[in-house]
Amino acid sequence: TLVRVHSECLTGDVFASRRCDCGNQLHAALRQISEEGDGVLVYMRQEGRGIGLAAKIHAYKLQEEGLDTVEANAKLGFPMDLRDYGLGAQILFDLGVRQFRFLTNNPKKVIGLEGYGIQMIEQVPIRSPANPHNKKYLETKKQKMGHLL
Repeated sequence: TLVRVHSECLTGDVFASRRCDCGNQLHAALRQISEEGDGVLVYMRQEGRGIGLAAKIHAYKLQEEGLDTVEANAKLGFPMDLRDYGLGAQILFDLGVRQFRFLTNNPKKVIGLEGYGIQMIEQVPIRSPANPHNKKYLETKKQKMGHLL
């Protein structure tokens, strides 16, 4: 079973913001799941890596002033990532998913799903092309957050 645990991103998922790769990742995951004919998308309400929409908009302003996404969160008093994947793991377990191939670039998601009676058998990266608006964001995710881009 191919699985994507996707955190809500109103700006990227709904309004197709080019500042992030969230919308592209969501659509790529849905396409891959459809092509495989077997998969699950768990959509988590964790806007802005868990800080919420209002704080995310403030972080955007700080990014416009030159801070990267991690620095902006820190300036607002937040860690780089507040998301919790335990609920997503419980949803997968309740759906009967025990072993799965995981669509993610984020190694912390893998750790967050362990210990719930489910097992990742393969990590499948999601490729999303950079653009002039999200290049720095993607570089920060790779360098400071350990994403496999």
